[in-house]
Amino acid sequence: MSEPLLQAEGLVRHYRIRHGSRLFSHPATLRAVDGVSFTLQPGRTLGLVGESGCGKTTTARLVLGLLPLTEGEIRLQGETLPQAGSMRWRELRRVMQMVYQDPLAALDRRIAVGRQVMEPLVIHAIGAPAERRDRAMAILQSVGLQAHHFDRYPHELSGGQRQRIVLARALILSPRLLVCDEPISALDVSIQAQVVNLLLDLQAEMGLAYLFISHDLRMVRQVSHEVAVMYLGRIVERGDPDRLFAAPSHPYTQALVSAIPVAHRSGRQRLILKGDPPNPVDVPTGCAFHERCPIAVARCRTETPALRPLADGRHVACHLAPGAADA
Repeated sequence: MSEPLLQAEGLVRHYRIRHGSRLFSHPATLRAVDGVSFTLQPGRTLGLVGESGCGKTTTARLVLGLLPLTEGEIRLQGETLPQAGSMRWRELRRVMQMVYQDPLAALDRRIAVGRQVMEPLVIHAIGAPAERRDRAMAILQSVGLQAHHFDRYPHELSGGQRQRIVLARALILSPRLLVCDEPISALDVSIQAQVVNLLLDLQAEMGLAYLFISHDLRMVRQVSHEVAVMYLGRIVERGDPDRLFAAPSHPYTQALVSAIPVAHRSGRQRLILKGDPPNPVDVPTGCAFHERCPIAVARCRTETPALRPLADGRHVACHLAPGAADA
């Protein structure tokens, strides 16, 4: 196997905040990401799923160097990611780009989309003006748009076309990694499949690696080579999507999978979790999921489970997962 394109080891991002009522507030630590590790090979897709507020977007921003790490290390192409804003970091940003959730918010409504697609070339001083325009035209065509879109403004385009513009701007520097943060959630259902198919085609053509964040578990299963499930800043299960969705091991993953709409349930019951996720400022001791877990035992309340391997190659952070080997 080739060297990983991206390696994330023990990523931690904590925030110091004021907690409590305004009169009696006191310093506290918000644990947005609390020890996340994964690797991503060239041309592969890692799907990242979990409830809102579990740390998915924060993880994505850490990977790109847009947020400083509290602890941990990120290596891109074997090189430790340098400090954001440094010359070397700017050079590496050509290798990794982000696709945002809301394409209209990601674009400047006052500027023609062609100029916005060319902007990365201007920032990195690549090519003469005529070469930049030719390259932008070519990349627009590769994402399914036409030459007449070059001089349009974002408000003159549909949601699907705007997302294609965002993709074109991300691809014009020929990156190796795209971080896709809910790239289809703002689109009509009829357009979502088109954008996902485009992403798959681009991956096959350009050898792109994707960190794909989404709430749509069916779409994550379709596009991912590996899926990681996050809960309260930690990965609780990770593995092959077909195996993970067919027989989830962690109780939280089981609840997520049971919520996927299906035409015929064939006796499958929906698992309803009790309560809300704990406050990340006041994380429970032991397993962070134990207060909502239907099978929790005394050990779950005192001992934090490590992410352990299963016989089928998956990893799960649960004391009671069948077949999990002790770390």
